[in-house]
Amino acid sequence: MDPPKYPASSVTPTQAGLFRHGRSMSNDGPGGASRSRDGLQAPFRDGREGRSMSNANAVTFGPRGSSLAQGPPPGSFSSDLKTTSFPRTVTPRAEQGSFFPEYRARDKEKSSEERQTELREKINKETKIKVGSENLLEALVSKNNKQTREQRSRVEAELGLSNRKIHEFRSELEEEIQRSQRPKTPPRNRLSGLFQGSPAAPLHADRDSIQGDALAAEEESESPTYTLSNILQALECEGMQPDYYVERANKLVNLLKKYSSLKFDLAWPVFGLRIQTMLLSQSREVVAAGYRVTRHAIADRRSLQTIRRLNTDEMVTLSLVKESKANIEREQALKFVRAFLDVKGGIHEVSNGVLRTIVSIAEYHEDRLRNLSILTLLELLIRSPSTVVNAGGMAPLTESLLEGSYQGSESLASAIIHLFDKPNDRAYLSSSHELDAAFTIFTDPMAVHISEEKLKSSARLITALLHSWCGLFIVSNDNFAAIRGLLMSLAYPSLIARDLILDIIFAVLQIQAPSWASSFLAGRRLTTYGRVANLTKNFQAASTIQMSEEEDDNRVCLTEHYTALLLVILFQCGLQKALSDLIQEEEESALRRKAALLLGEVLNMANSLLPHAFSARLQVMPQLLETVSLGQAGTAIPQINMIYQMDSVSRTLHRSQATATTASGMAQQITQKPSGAFPSVDNTNKPGIDIDMDEIRFRAAIVDTQILNHTKYIKWNWDLIEEIVNGPLRNPKLLNEAISGTKWLKRLLGFYRPFKYRFSDAPNTKSNHRYVRVGVSLVKSLLQSSEGRAYLLMSKLVRQLAECLAQIDPKSGFTSSTPLFAQFRVSTTLVGGYFALLGALSSDPNGLPIMERWSLMNICYNLIGLRDREDVVLLFLTNMDFTLDSHLRVMLSKSLTTGSKAIRIFSTKILRKYVTLPSSTTQPQHGVCEWAIRLLVTQLYDPDVDVSEVAVRILEESCNQKSRLEYIVRCRPQLDHLNEIGAPLMLRFLSISAGYQYLDRLDYISQEMDDWFLGRNYTYVTLVEASLSHALSATSNSSSRSNIDEPMGPGHIGALPAHFYRELTHTQEGCDLLRDSGHFDYFATTIAEMWSEQQDAEALVKLKGCLWAVGNIGSVELGSSFLEETDVVQWIVKIAEKSEVVTLRGTAFFVLGLISRSLHGMEILSDYGWSAATDKHGRSTGYCIPPSLGSFFSVKLPPKLDDAALRGLMAKDLRPRPITDDDPDHARILDFVVSAGNTVLTKKAITDLSGIKARCPEAFFSVELYRKVRDILGAHSFRLPVRRFILDLFDRSVMRDIVLEEEESENESIRTQRPAGARPRMPLVA
Repeated sequence: MDPPKYPASSVTPTQAGLFRHGRSMSNDGPGGASRSRDGLQAPFRDGREGRSMSNANAVTFGPRGSSLAQGPPPGSFSSDLKTTSFPRTVTPRAEQGSFFPEYRARDKEKSSEERQTELREKINKETKIKVGSENLLEALVSKNNKQTREQRSRVEAELGLSNRKIHEFRSELEEEIQRSQRPKTPPRNRLSGLFQGSPAAPLHADRDSIQGDALAAEEESESPTYTLSNILQALECEGMQPDYYVERANKLVNLLKKYSSLKFDLAWPVFGLRIQTMLLSQSREVVAAGYRVTRHAIADRRSLQTIRRLNTDEMVTLSLVKESKANIEREQALKFVRAFLDVKGGIHEVSNGVLRTIVSIAEYHEDRLRNLSILTLLELLIRSPSTVVNAGGMAPLTESLLEGSYQGSESLASAIIHLFDKPNDRAYLSSSHELDAAFTIFTDPMAVHISEEKLKSSARLITALLHSWCGLFIVSNDNFAAIRGLLMSLAYPSLIARDLILDIIFAVLQIQAPSWASSFLAGRRLTTYGRVANLTKNFQAASTIQMSEEEDDNRVCLTEHYTALLLVILFQCGLQKALSDLIQEEEESALRRKAALLLGEVLNMANSLLPHAFSARLQVMPQLLETVSLGQAGTAIPQINMIYQMDSVSRTLHRSQATATTASGMAQQITQKPSGAFPSVDNTNKPGIDIDMDEIRFRAAIVDTQILNHTKYIKWNWDLIEEIVNGPLRNPKLLNEAISGTKWLKRLLGFYRPFKYRFSDAPNTKSNHRYVRVGVSLVKSLLQSSEGRAYLLMSKLVRQLAECLAQIDPKSGFTSSTPLFAQFRVSTTLVGGYFALLGALSSDPNGLPIMERWSLMNICYNLIGLRDREDVVLLFLTNMDFTLDSHLRVMLSKSLTTGSKAIRIFSTKILRKYVTLPSSTTQPQHGVCEWAIRLLVTQLYDPDVDVSEVAVRILEESCNQKSRLEYIVRCRPQLDHLNEIGAPLMLRFLSISAGYQYLDRLDYISQEMDDWFLGRNYTYVTLVEASLSHALSATSNSSSRSNIDEPMGPGHIGALPAHFYRELTHTQEGCDLLRDSGHFDYFATTIAEMWSEQQDAEALVKLKGCLWAVGNIGSVELGSSFLEETDVVQWIVKIAEKSEVVTLRGTAFFVLGLISRSLHGMEILSDYGWSAATDKHGRSTGYCIPPSLGSFFSVKLPPKLDDAALRGLMAKDLRPRPITDDDPDHARILDFVVSAGNTVLTKKAITDLSGIKARCPEAFFSVELYRKVRDILGAHSFRLPVRRFILDLFDRSVMRDIVLEEEESENESIRTQRPAGARPRMPLVA
């Protein structure tokens, strides 16, 4: 029987719409929703494409990877090297007797962190596929619809699948995160894990799995000590296959992971014997498993000493020198050595022989473990420089840094230049020019054929050098000769090198390239209105953090002070002349414009960061204007053009800054949208058609939109539609023409009607987001006039939208088998854009009655409480505007208190944009900030501490405005239950008298003062240095982080954290308390007595803590009076100019900048020659510059040490001693071994050793000789192949005798019975 062609008369509008679109009422899954879209069947794809069609009713794709067969858990080993492969289009199924139940059981043993990592990798993979599909779909939209219909349907199906998978993986990740946060209590039974492999399988279909789980449950019920003894007893069996030992070793590792206390109660005589037996095995997998077990048995330094008494150092050395075919054994041996670094004092247990072997691996470029060896030496260098230097580890570290082969070059550079900090550590550097090779690549005019990758690696290294105090002092040698040479290299002909040098300057000065930089470099003009609008968006985020006049200027940025010093250095080294010469002589337009842009930026920075006496000389640009002033018309054209371009950029930036102030309110709402939300609309600066155009032009524009000519929305001119909606449609006269004169507005609104299934069926792609943008603008335009509001009220758009939302409201009584807001539809289509339209209604007082007319308020109130639809709740909270005092605020309060943890955190972050609004912003109704602050204070008492922490951080940010801080204090929040989390907010209370009195009544101030004086003042040093290091790090990218996900805005990166004494001195009461306590006098005395400290780490931390305390006190006007009572500034200046500790000088430099923020402090510093920058009002910005860079960067460089002097710095037990032997044959072997370490004599020594091995093989059975050879290898440097050859000379039985400590005399009789020319049984190194 054929299906009916038309629906019955009694069907609902939802059913009728589904009938017209060929949708089934019986299937509401993703397949049913995607198979009938636009009347097209999902195309069949060949299995070779990686995705295939399983049937005609649903779209099912196969795996994207090679196979779904899982391997062993990470870190486990399998001796069976065979792999089972499946076709790409076939999904393997676990059947009885197969190995898949075992793999699923192993997967259950994975830690929560591993499962979360796997899910995040899957999400990233699907996100890349989604982005690629969106880009392809966007390209297909511009082509002929008929030719690309089939391809578009495929891409849409692929995109839908990716969206569904992303949603599924995110749900699994959230569940996994929640599961990991639950208490780790062992379950009573494991019946819940029976159905994880196949949820739909019956109980009797997997009896083997049930039996396996029953056995596992029985094992869990056993005592871990009993299980340990059983495993150790099983390892006693000899002659078994390697996989037998590997499997039990993995069980032992899992047991030690699960019961970490077992490692403290191990019986090492028995346990150690099993470890020795495994390490002596001939199977690489068994040896690797032995290293893994030993690594997890490490508990403390005492256990390390016990393990070393098992002669593991000899085994590790042998394993590390083996060839690449034994990489699994070598990798586990190196991980075993790295485990020493995780134990307190374990670095002293690393033998010199093992360390020398790691150095030889780091020197061998072809070795696969080279990077891991470099990382190990890097960690050892930070903790014990003498150990690495004595083992010859500096050479491979410096070489890998300069050649750019190591990926973490910034970390490697930081570790090496860290040695320059203290005078004693500087002696380990052979000279002060180890890192000059990074500049040589650019400064050598003959090096024109260097690869681009090596140039980029050197550029990253230079940036890392200039972003640290030690690196800056290193490049200051010879009056900054390295930087001068780098700037002079801009005259060399290498285009890539010059471009990278400009990038280095951009990165060093932390100049963020604006969005219009690419257009400017391409030669486009910046004087058009559209360009100015784009410039405005770049300054909107910056305008949100600018303080108004009534705000308390409490923000201190250390990175800007450091940048000011770098700027002075670059200008003194000739940056302005180098850029001017490049602009005059460069023929390539893009590079010349880039230099002009950089010159304009640095001059702008100099005007704001440097003292006026210094910056005024720079603004003249004599080099650039010299040719113009001479009147040489032929050569002055490029200079005149560049001056015009710089002036154009300056003027447009100035206009955009002025415009950004008025648009700061909208910028708040734009910049704080989460990454998954639909784009917001800002029509204030968007160019468009004249709003007062005549009717004839308006009708012509309507016709040009193609809405009246075509029914397919893809053929409509959406750019013109957007211009009409944002312009003429806001004119009541033209709006009336659009309503009554044509069907243009009716068809446009009909496109958005849910039951039309046009907008609601459009794929959720980047290109389709313009439909949401136009819809939001249309709603806002209609709300501007009474005719538009009446038309919107009577249209079916809002009514049908309310009906669709009622379908997922359990209390509405409306039900549907295929709701429009189904979870998979929200993620794959533009259905979520309807919340953006509701947000436009909620932002206007005239839109709220429309929402109430169709009961949208009641429906949304019920939706807020949905526990199983967090996606809908997040969309609602993201798009609604809570500025107006309406029922929406009640819904937000409900989500703040009754929602899940994720919803409560998200709702709390939503309040940030209402709390941090600038005071000058004109709001439609007063009291928005106060309302948001009250809700945030309520969130401080949330049961979950994470929610309270978010609220504290937002409130702390709002305290930058004094009026907000006073209102928060009036709310009287109780923060005792938050302990350290609420401490920053309570510190901000001290800056006003009302807050001081409030905290004084709570007896908070006296207790907090004691805590800071006794210890917290010194932990503040670590906090500041870590924050500054993160801010100056070349890899940190704060711009990619959304403000709603990170309450601390971009402007706070590198800012000085709140200090107790700084906040205390904001009030007169606090100054009196500080004077009575005598703390400032103690700080000043400590600085005067310890200013010359050079080596004691604890004393240096104490000195830095006192410096930061004095600097924070002196930065406040009331606290600057303490500076006049003592001569502490004199000692701080002395530290900044004469201290031998580089980081101590840097701390003093920042402290002097803090002191210069106050008027009295600036006057005191001027007496010592330090000048401070001021703003247009004459107030100090806190950026002071030393009088002479030469004296500031003068530091005693260590003399170059010879080998004898270097050995004098080392411990006595590490000095190499001459090794001899009474046996002449053994003595000759020892001499040849020593000669093998000499690169000139290596070949001859190897030949001689091979001859002795052939003539007298019994000599290499001697344990005593091996031990002496081992000592030689541990005292001298040998290349890795030479080490392997020397150890390969000895028989394997020698190692068994050493490890098991068997008496050599028992075997001597057996060895002497061998023929004189007998060959060794087995080489020592396989």
